[in-house]
Amino acid sequence: MAESLIEIKRKMTSTKKTSHITSAMQMVSGAKLNRSESASKNYQLYAKKVREVVTHLAASQLKSIDPDMEADSFDEEITDEEAYHVMLQTRPVKRTGYIVITSDKGLAGGYNSSIIKQTIQMLQNDHKSHDEYVLMTIGRTGTEFFKKRGAPIAYEQIGLSDQPVYDEIRSIIHTAIEMYQENVYDELYVCYNHHINSLSSQYRAEKMLPITDLDATEAKSYEQEYILEPSEEAILDQLLPQYAASLIYGAILDAKTAEHAARMTAMKSATDNASNIIDELTLKYNHARQAAITQEITEIVGGAAALE
Repeated sequence: MAESLIEIKRKMTSTKKTSHITSAMQMVSGAKLNRSESASKNYQLYAKKVREVVTHLAASQLKSIDPDMEADSFDEEITDEEAYHVMLQTRPVKRTGYIVITSDKGLAGGYNSSIIKQTIQMLQNDHKSHDEYVLMTIGRTGTEFFKKRGAPIAYEQIGLSDQPVYDEIRSIIHTAIEMYQENVYDELYVCYNHHINSLSSQYRAEKMLPITDLDATEAKSYEQEYILEPSEEAILDQLLPQYAASLIYGAILDAKTAEHAARMTAMKSATDNASNIIDELTLKYNHARQAAITQEITEIVGGAAALE
């Protein structure tokens, strides 16, 4: 019985140490979540302004886009004098690009498994072979997973900081936009977990290229119109890639926020489970100790009776 008490005590001590670690990790993830939510909200102000300017400048071209344009008439449409910017064109899809965002580390509950599982399901449903798509991965978990399965990975990035700045992901964003402009693929999606709140997130596969989310009816009119120098086309050549980059960067910030929330929730769950285990072990320890005391009293009483 003494060995049993020692073993229970050892388990209690070990579990308490684990709960201290998970509790600390929960608090750290909570602090990172607050900073990430703040950064994401602040960035939305910038993205909103860029969208406003782009919509205003591209309004005339957006109005000329025919949403019902068929693939057979595509070449004829874009050779017209009123052809619109290449990043606004919806062209026949021969290959699709995907940026898949996962985390570099674990201990985040089902965060990574949810992204990978639903991305694989989408690829299997939408494509018949590897030749029909190309991947760009952010995060060690997704990169290693798709590499082991022979998926076509054109670019990878690992070691992203907890609060990523634009310079960290500039390379993958510029590569993604250049590959689209060079017709490596004809549309680009970003696959990630969208942050809803600290307890939940939602998988998203958002279309980033071509830019189809602009609406000409949103364009504002001003008493004094912009003075464009050197020309509207030259400005759009610079501004549309910047807008596409802002969409991708915003998705990365959103994904990081969801990652911190998932890790905080996972660590809270681990801490709560550790507390429950400690309570059960404490009860078990008390029962075992009481049984040992009872047995000792019984032996003493029995010994005293034998001497009479």
